[in-house]
Amino acid sequence: MKDITAYMAQHKQRFLEELIELLKIPSVSADPAFSQDVYNTAEAIKGALEKAGCEAVEICETAGYPIIYAEKILDPSLPTVLVYGHYDVQPADPIDLWTSPPFEPVIKKTELHPEGAIFARGACDDKGQMYMHVKAVEFMIATGQLPCNVKFMIEGEEEVGSKSLADFVAQNQAKLANDIILISDTGMIANDVPSITTGLRGLSYVEVEVTGPNRDLHSGLYGGAVANPINVLTKMIASLHDENNHITIPGFYEKVEELSAEERAEMAKAPFSLEDYQNALKIDSVYGEKGYLTNERNAIRPTLDVNGIWGGYTGEGAKTVIASKAYAKISMRLVPHQDWEEITQLFKTHFESIAPKGVSVKVTPHHGGQGYVTPINTIGYQAASKAYETTFGKKPIPQRSGGSIPIVALFEKELKSKTILMGFGLDSDAIHSPNEHFGVWNYLKGIETIPYFYQYFKEMSS
Repeated sequence: MKDITAYMAQHKQRFLEELIELLKIPSVSADPAFSQDVYNTAEAIKGALEKAGCEAVEICETAGYPIIYAEKILDPSLPTVLVYGHYDVQPADPIDLWTSPPFEPVIKKTELHPEGAIFARGACDDKGQMYMHVKAVEFMIATGQLPCNVKFMIEGEEEVGSKSLADFVAQNQAKLANDIILISDTGMIANDVPSITTGLRGLSYVEVEVTGPNRDLHSGLYGGAVANPINVLTKMIASLHDENNHITIPGFYEKVEELSAEERAEMAKAPFSLEDYQNALKIDSVYGEKGYLTNERNAIRPTLDVNGIWGGYTGEGAKTVIASKAYAKISMRLVPHQDWEEITQLFKTHFESIAPKGVSVKVTPHHGGQGYVTPINTIGYQAASKAYETTFGKKPIPQRSGGSIPIVALFEKELKSKTILMGFGLDSDAIHSPNEHFGVWNYLKGIETIPYFYQYFKEMSS
C-alpha cells in the first residue's frame, strides 16, 4: 500500500474529529427516548460513506432501525469484501460513574494509552472500530489502490439483538453476495501483542419475574407468613450454580465442546498475567468454574450471569415492605454446538420447576444467537494475519473471545461465507461500562492495517 503513512499523517486530525462528531450522537437503540438520535446517526454514516467514495449508498428501512448499505464495485470478477458494523450503542447508565459525560467525547491519556484515548459511549463498541473501515476504504479509493470490490452493511440494532438483520440478510442475499465478511467488533491481547479472534460464544438472554401476593405487603404484619418474591428469586438464582460454579440446569452441558489438552495448551501460550488482571479490576482473587483457567472460563466455557436484579423499595430511607414482584435479567454465554433456543427452553423449564409454592414464575426470552469458530487455514484468516504482521511487525495470535456477535453464525448460514474478526480494541477499554474508551493509536492503527487485508486477500485469491 503506497503512501499510507503520508496519508495517515496528513488526515489524522480529520479522522479523529469525524469520529468525535459521530460519538456525540447518543444512538442508544435500547431506549426509545433516543430514537431520533439513532436515525440521525444512520444519516451521518450514510454521508460518511458517500464522502469516502462509495456508491449506491442507501438507508434501508426495516421493521426497526435502518441498515445502511453501500458498495464500490470495480469489477465483478474481483473478490468482494463485505464489511459489517453497527452504529447503535449501549445505554450510558450509570451516568454518575463516568469521569466525563458519555456523549461529550474527550481525549485523555491513560497508562495503556499514553498517546491518548477517546472517552465516550460507543468509542470502541462499535463506532470507532466501524469507522476505521470507512476511513480505510476512503484511503484506498482516494489513492486508486482499492484491490477488491467492497460492500458495507452497517446496522442500528446490534445492542438489542439485531432484530431486523435476519430478515434483511435473507431478503438481500444477491445484494450482499461476497467472498469474505470483515468485522471489527472484537479486541486484541495488547498493543504489542496483536491477535485475531477465531471464536465467539453464543448468547441466550432472558428476563425472569417472580410474583407472590397480589400487592405489596407490610413486612411486620406479613413477614414470615407469605413467600417474599425477592427472597425466593435470590434463592432460585443462587441454585443455578453448584459449589464448583458448575451450572445446574439439566442438559445444559450436553452439547458443550470439550477442547483437547493440546488445544488448551496452545491457548495458554497467549501472554497473560493473573496479577495484572486482578490489579486492573481491583479484585484479590478470580472466580469461576473449577478445573479451568481464567482465559478458558471466559472463552471456551459456557456461563450464566445475572445482569440486573430489582424489586421492592429502593428509594431514600426505609420502607418496610414485602414486594409483590421481583425481577432479574440473566444472560448465558454459550460455546459452539450449544443451540441458544434450546438452552433458553432448558432454562425456562428448569427455572419454572424450582419455584416453591406461594409464587408464580414468568420467563421472557429477549434475544440470542449461536456461537462461531472460524478456521485459521482459510485465505481470509491468512490475509488478516499477514496484514497485522505488516503493520505490527509480528504475527498475530489466534484467540477465542468470550463475547458474542450472534449475527456471525447467521451470515455463514445465509450468505455461505466466512467471517474474519479484526479487532483493535483492548479488554481494558470498558465497553458496555462507564468510561468506555478507544485508544487513538488503536484507531489509527486499524485504519493503517485494514487496507493490507484487502491487498493480501486479493493476492491470495488469485
